[in-house]
Amino acid sequence: MSGSHTSASARHHDEGDRRLQLVSTVERGLPEQLAGVIDGHLATFAAHVREGLLAASTAVGLEVMAEMMQAEVTGLAGVKGRHNPDRSHTRHGTEHGSVTLGGRRLPVTRPRVRTVGDEPEEATLASYATFADTDLLAEQVTVKMLAGISTRKYPVALEPVGEAVEQAATSTSKSAVSRRFVTATAERLAELCARPLDQARWPIVMLDGVHLGEHLLVVALGVTDDGTKVPLGVVEGSTENTAVCGRLVADLVDRGLDAERGILFVVDGGKALSKAIRAAFGPKALIQRCRRHKERNVLGHLPETERPLIQRKLRAAWANPDADAALAELNSLARALDTKRPGAAASLREGLSDTLTVNRLGVTGSLLKTVESTNPVESMIEIVRHHARRVKRWQHGEMALRWTAAGMLAAEGQFRRVKGYRQLPQLLAALAEATADQPGTDSLDHRV
Repeated sequence: MSGSHTSASARHHDEGDRRLQLVSTVERGLPEQLAGVIDGHLATFAAHVREGLLAASTAVGLEVMAEMMQAEVTGLAGVKGRHNPDRSHTRHGTEHGSVTLGGRRLPVTRPRVRTVGDEPEEATLASYATFADTDLLAEQVTVKMLAGISTRKYPVALEPVGEAVEQAATSTSKSAVSRRFVTATAERLAELCARPLDQARWPIVMLDGVHLGEHLLVVALGVTDDGTKVPLGVVEGSTENTAVCGRLVADLVDRGLDAERGILFVVDGGKALSKAIRAAFGPKALIQRCRRHKERNVLGHLPETERPLIQRKLRAAWANPDADAALAELNSLARALDTKRPGAAASLREGLSDTLTVNRLGVTGSLLKTVESTNPVESMIEIVRHHARRVKRWQHGEMALRWTAAGMLAAEGQFRRVKGYRQLPQLLAALAEATADQPGTDSLDHRV
């Protein structure tokens, strides 16, 4: 037994010695040793391993890419040196090209093939087209810029892929990055403003005005019948500008927004915005004025010491499920403010009835918290502002639109369903009932 135990201990000791030898081999230069004995991709990997795992993998990946292109050439033109009278393509040398790699453009030499016939044409290699796709580069640029990386620091933020590759790479200069970002965000703006809206039921649409630098924008956010939030559009201008609001609403109509079964529009309080909605949808549109905007406007006319009391009275009235009783309370509050604070009284009376639309629809609980204000839009815009936090100068309105559209689509990836989404069937029923006897939107002039 002791002999067996001694033998096992000796084997364990020998294995430990071999592990120690392997570690010391790494310290003495494993890459050189491996490169000398391992063929193909392992040798390439070993030769670049000192620069890091990603750099070594990149070197192997470039070899594999070249092999894929050659394999495609062989599939089209046959094995090199073997005549094939039935082949459909012939080799046609090589030429310089470039592929996308980790946020860079890397120059490569690509093989060429041409069709066989009296009028041969250049054939596109599917493998090369995939690796050369600039959409990948545009996506890398957009993601990093929205994450707060400046154009000047963009090259530093890229993953290390090996010194030789990095020295040969292009499209990382400040101007190149800026051009690609402009193009990519312009595409996102076009994508946002071209989304079809006729494939979903939209019980809630929120519109709010926002500031980016000196620029005013109006943004639209929709909520589907399952509670999904979807950015719908953005235009430059103010919610007090009739033409701007009309253009946004008309665009939503053109893309298929249907109010035949009623839509609850939650707006920031701009008169032009409400006017545009009513002109486009008539009584099929039920407008809820944002209570937070109304509250800020009223309290803004009051001294600090009086604001807490008036705020409590406003919120108490809005919390009353009886819309008529709530309206009476708010009118009473306005009368109480008339003499001492006429500015606050006038602000309260303006559009007052529209602050109680959700009460008339019987909205309560968590869904009420969602639709009594435009806070979901403001939360989305906060994400936009976070992405654009390093922008020091907004050069023009088109720049603000591009950044906003890109930020809105980025925010969409972070959205959760609205609070109270399980109550949406009740809201849908209430909207249908409230608008059932109202004339349809087909007879309205949508050119507002």
